[in-house]
Amino acid sequence: MPNYLEDVDAVLRALADPTRRAVVERLSKSPAVVSELLRPLSMALPSLLQHLRILEDAGVVTSSKQGRVRTVTLRPGALDVLHLWLDQQRTPAERQADRLGIHLSRSSFGDLT
Repeated sequence: MPNYLEDVDAVLRALADPTRRAVVERLSKSPAVVSELLRPLSMALPSLLQHLRILEDAGVVTSSKQGRVRTVTLRPGALDVLHLWLDQQRTPAERQADRLGIHLSRSSFGDLT
């Protein structure tokens, strides 16, 4: 199996859990300290740390520790592998329709000037 498909598998496994998806959604806004991520969740700290480890092992997030404070960040481009894989699953008809839509939008802008 090509390496990128292993990455797809890891990211999909990591995002299969609703708690981890909620963490990723929160981190898409800005980095956060662990206590901030824990606040809206109804779980104990060790459970959240386990979720964060799965996300980090999959390459979705990174974390850094300064003193006793751990900050978690969404890794730039971490979800690009999913976009690439999903794009490859599109049918030729979908791709052709996308190209037609782009062409039509360019044509209509040309008519406005």
